[in-house]
Amino acid sequence: MSESPPGGPRVSELDRVKQEYTQAARQILQRSMRGVAKTKLTPDMLTLAGVTLCIAAGVLVGFEQRNPRLFFWLGGILFVVGSVADILDGALARAASKGTVFGAFLDSTFDRLGEAAILTAIGLSFARSDNDAAVVATFAAIIGSFLVSYTRAKAEALGLRGDVGFGSRVERVILISIGLGLAPWGWLEWPVYLLAATAWLTVVQRILFVRRQLRELASIP
Repeated sequence: MSESPPGGPRVSELDRVKQEYTQAARQILQRSMRGVAKTKLTPDMLTLAGVTLCIAAGVLVGFEQRNPRLFFWLGGILFVVGSVADILDGALARAASKGTVFGAFLDSTFDRLGEAAILTAIGLSFARSDNDAAVVATFAAIIGSFLVSYTRAKAEALGLRGDVGFGSRVERVILISIGLGLAPWGWLEWPVYLLAATAWLTVVQRILFVRRQLRELASIP
């Protein structure tokens, strides 16, 4: 274990690496959005566009039995584009100083909606093929992904950190996208199994991390 800056909670080396590349990515995105910041485009517009595309992706994946390659891949493309738009809304908010408290709330809420839409469609696909284990894994992935976000939000509401673990939204988007790309060959279930496992592992990591912070605070004279 390594130490964070003085007064901060201890984090693992893996989490430190993740924090560093996440911060670097945010800075790059913020710089890339400076030109867009001068337009009339707002973060809320990107948020709405992102969730709309993710829901549309879920609808398309729901028709996969008609043409698996077409609908899985088209749904995957829309999901990736929608997820990127959702990532860029925060970068635009920082670059243009257009962020609002309600916008942040809306963004967090719609994140869950878009992810639930695509995972529900994936679960429907597994149910059609009588793959009960994959259906259960999909439900576990949905619940786990919600809890990953909730544990962070609750920790921050308590004045603590809850951003550890490698099962955050970006990693979940990557796994879902890979799964949709491999779906026509029947390999969709494996990324979903990994998604469920990493989500729940992250939930446990965040619970333990919050407990550690509370114990460290209690030990301060």
